[in-house]
Order: sequence, then structure tokens, then C-alpha cells
Amino acid sequence: MDNSEGGTSSEPESGTPRPSSRQPSRFSEHGEPGLRRETKQQRRRQQRRRRGDGQEQLLRETARQRLPGQREHSEACGSVSDAAESSPKRRAHFLHGPYPATNFGPKACILPNPTSVMHIQDPASQRLTWNKPPVNVLVIRKIRDESLVEPFKDLCRFLVEEKQMMVYVERRVADDGTLSKDENFGSIRNQLCTFREGYDDISNCIDLIICLGGDGTLLYASSLFQGSVPPVMAFHLGSLGFLTPFKFESYKTEVDKVFEGNAAITLRSRLKVKVVKEMFERTAAAQLQRQGQDGEQEHNGLVPHRYISSEAGKVTLQLQVLNEVVVDRGPSSYLSNVDLYLDGRLITSVQGDGVIVSTPTGSTAYAAAAGASMIHPNVPAIMVTPICPHSLSFRPIVVPAGVELMITLSPDARNTAWVSFDGRKRQEIQHGDCIKITTSCFPVPSICCHDLVYDWFESLAQCLHWNVRKRQTRLADASDTEN
Repeated sequence: MDNSEGGTSSEPESGTPRPSSRQPSRFSEHGEPGLRRETKQQRRRQQRRRRGDGQEQLLRETARQRLPGQREHSEACGSVSDAAESSPKRRAHFLHGPYPATNFGPKACILPNPTSVMHIQDPASQRLTWNKPPVNVLVIRKIRDESLVEPFKDLCRFLVEEKQMMVYVERRVADDGTLSKDENFGSIRNQLCTFREGYDDISNCIDLIICLGGDGTLLYASSLFQGSVPPVMAFHLGSLGFLTPFKFESYKTEVDKVFEGNAAITLRSRLKVKVVKEMFERTAAAQLQRQGQDGEQEHNGLVPHRYISSEAGKVTLQLQVLNEVVVDRGPSSYLSNVDLYLDGRLITSVQGDGVIVSTPTGSTAYAAAAGASMIHPNVPAIMVTPICPHSLSFRPIVVPAGVELMITLSPDARNTAWVSFDGRKRQEIQHGDCIKITTSCFPVPSICCHDLVYDWFESLAQCLHWNVRKRQTRLADASDTEN
């Protein structure tokens, strides 16, 4: 009898044809001459083919059963995602990027859609719902802006007194002198839960994030949650406000709608970034010598079939980035010279002021100023944009979200490089170091004011004045065209 690979046979589910262990005789009872006996090799080949068809059908049925609610995936999302994030060998190389986590914080998730295809929901159908009523709300306020003190107090008073919520704020916000001097706000201030960034972990107790300020408050909220991110509701009280669609004048109505659930959300993908130190030899001469020993022929300065191992080195920093990773020349007057790898293969060298690796959300930030295209946040992609390249043909490119990018100093680079992540944690990159970048499984669920299409184009028009020009006037008379 043929058994499975594990050595034990398994009963197939109902509806799945079970391969028979005995093949029917190819001779009739009377020995009709038109039929011939098959060889043992042919019978075994047929058994393997039938067994493979049954397994494929079983997988298809299992996928169809899990698509409508995704309950099995949601419950095991944390453990599976953690294992995938921690093990580079298990990272899947596929074009659509990793399937994003659908649980946001301890109580929020995406409303299941039975019409999902390929485990990726139609962006227009992404709706927020609550497994349990939200209780803990994190309020992030733009600091050093006195104009936000009154909106902050109004929101906290509304959440604590009317909605009976537990409100979390950063300690430096609660210790603001303006708040401590307000006696009427004293009772609310005493009920606020405070935390300090880098000391207190609040990632498992926040149900909803409310931002008061500009786009920087959303970036800061993303940095506080290196795993699953609770839903983010951002009010436009800053300078630009491209990522903050809500107006504070109607904050009570808007917050009530979110608490009721079924709100449209945009899943803003993030980048999973690792900084690996001492991954290669420190000296450029050693790397050049190794390339010569490999006997590989270079083409335009590149080794087309050179692959890099991902096992060596020491990971010194690992974090989630919402906008972009920027590698630049720092204080040096020389051009930066870095190599760019895609899934271990060297694809090009960047000679210029630097390079930007951004998400679709970050495509409207630094990358847009460097000449890149603007990408809708629901497009699964990673954008690579050179900064002032010393080449007229070096244009920005977009790669699939599932690939892994790696940036290292070129062996013949004259100086080191510097890297920053969403404008923070700036550090120096030396010879032998590398930066690994891929799409994270933990997006930022940004709550929409209207819907994910209208909000994005509204921000393009209002904040960036996209395609704004004077309208061409129509001709007054058709006879004017004859003159």
C-alpha cells in the first residue's frame, strides 16, 4: 500500500476522491482480446497522479472555506506572522507581497468580505469592525504647538466623561505647563494614563489611536507599534495634513461613527528594515579580490550573477517604516556610491546624493520631491528613487512588494553613507554593513473620512495642488477658427 510522506495514511475529506489501493483488472471475465495488461510502473504512475489531484482539490476546498471569514488565519495571525518575520528562510518570494495582518490591536479587525480573491480583499470593500467595544484610546498630540492645547482638552474631556474611555497620552504631553495650570482640566488630567517612548510598552493595550496634528503624528504613531497597529484616526491640525483627512470641527460625530464600526480604512503598507553590521569584509580590496577569484565577468561595473548570503552579520536594528528609508552621503562632499541588490542579485550601483526606498504612502513625501511618481497606498509595491543621480538615464523604479532589497556600500566607495528611517534614528553605514528592506506584514490601518479613493485624490488636490492650472477658455465663435 502507498502511504503519505510521513509514513501514515490519512483519510481524505468528504467530496475528495480517494485513490484506490487496488487497481481493477484490465481483463474482462471472459478475457476479451481488445484489452491489455498494464505494467506495474504504469499503475504506480496513475496512483501518484490521482493522489496528487486529490491533494490539490483538498487544498482548493480548504482555501475556499477560509476565504469568507478568514477566521483560521486571523486567530493564528500573530504566531504565523511572528515566525515569518523572525525566520528569513521562510519568507515567501511572491509578487503581491505578504498577506497583511487583518487584526489591528487587541480588538479591531477588517470586516470579512466573502468576495475576496487570492486572499487579498478588494480595497474598496475594506471596512473596519470591532470584535469587542473599544476601551483604551491613545491620543497623540503635536508638541510645541500651543494652538492644539484646547482641541486636546476638548477631545480628552469627551472621551473620558461622555464615552467612559481610558485615555493614554505621552508623559511629556500630560506634564505640559498649560495643562497643569488649568484647574478645570485637573480632574480629567488625573485620569489620563501616561507612558514614555522607549520605556513603556503599550502595543497590546491600545484599541484606537487618535492623532491631533500633521503627518508627523501619524509617523510617530507608527513608530510606537512595531507589530500589529490599532486603527488610526487622524485630525488635520498641522501644516500639510496629507495623511490626516478629518476636520476637528465635527470630531464628536466622527469619533462616534468610528466607535460604531463599519468605517472605511486604508491599509498603508510599511517596510520591514534590518541593519546588519559586519556582513562582508571591511576593505574594498578584499571584496574586489574575491570577485576576481570567482572568475565572474563584469558588465558595466556589475557582476550580473553574483548572489549574497543572508546568514552572516549581526542585526543591530530592526524596525517598521511607514514612509521611507533614505540612504545619503551625509556630511561628505563625495558622491555616495552604494550597491542595490534585489533578492540577492546585484541590479545596479547608485552614484549620486543617495537613494530613497519608499512605500506607496511615502511616494508623496521625499520621493515625490526627488521626481518619483505618486502611488496610491493600496498598491502593493516598493519604490526606489535616486537622489540627484550622476546619470541622466537613472529614473525611479517600482518593484513588487514581495521582493527583498539590500543596500551596501560599493567596494570602491570613497566615503561612508548615512541612513535614516522616517527621518529618525539616523546612523552611519560603513564598509561591510548592509540594509535589508522588504514589505512588512503589519500595515497601518488608516481610517478614511469618506473612502480610500476620494480621500487620496482630495489630499492630492488640496495639499499638493496636483494638476492645478487655469482652465482654457472656449472659443466664443466658430468663425474665429478661420482667422
